[in-house]
Amino acid sequence: MSSAQDPFHIVKEEIQESIEKVLSSFHQWERTKQNHLTKELLASCESIEWQVDELDKAINVASRDPAWYGISEGELENRKRWTSTARAQIGNVKKAVMSESEIGSTSTSNGVRQELMRMPNSLQNDRYNQYRTQDNDEYISSESDRQLLLMRQQDEELDELSESVERIGSVGLIIHDELRAQEKIIDDLGMEMESTSNRLDFVQKKVAMVMKKAGAKGQIMMICFLLLLFIILFVLVFLT
Repeated sequence: MSSAQDPFHIVKEEIQESIEKVLSSFHQWERTKQNHLTKELLASCESIEWQVDELDKAINVASRDPAWYGISEGELENRKRWTSTARAQIGNVKKAVMSESEIGSTSTSNGVRQELMRMPNSLQNDRYNQYRTQDNDEYISSESDRQLLLMRQQDEELDELSESVERIGSVGLIIHDELRAQEKIIDDLGMEMESTSNRLDFVQKKVAMVMKKAGAKGQIMMICFLLLLFIILFVLVFLT
């Protein structure tokens, strides 16, 4: 199976493009540390990790009987090595983003504690509950945004897959119509050949009957006539 037809290479290219986009966003995030980039990076990493896991499952299935799938052992090792590398790249990005988020969260918590220590006890409880509620709301909002982004990416991937299936279906219909047209042409050609064969048999029988009725003398005269006709045609075609 060629690389262009192998589903592994198609999925690999899509995942590689997604990884490159994540790395580009990660470099931008390192400079700005924007909150919305943090959410997008985490959601993208989870989506890519899921795709790599699914690809790993397909590789494991193929490794059970490589000959049936037309894949060599070396190719299987290359595919496993690529998925491991892709998972490590995304894991490093995700780990860096989550570590930074935890550091930011810890710094905020320390600031809250210091602020609470300067307040009277009656206000400390109220302010602490306020901060706790705010943190919970932010966490829920962050998780909701991440899930929505992940669902949006999956919807886009499903739309692209649907378009690919529709294109393949259209190509299949065109090939089917072309095959039917060629089959009709072959049938018509067969009928014409059969009709020509019947007419040729009829002419041969007629010639045999004429030769039989003419006798030996008549056959010699006919041969001489045909020979003379051939010479005349040869002169007209090649010597004039």
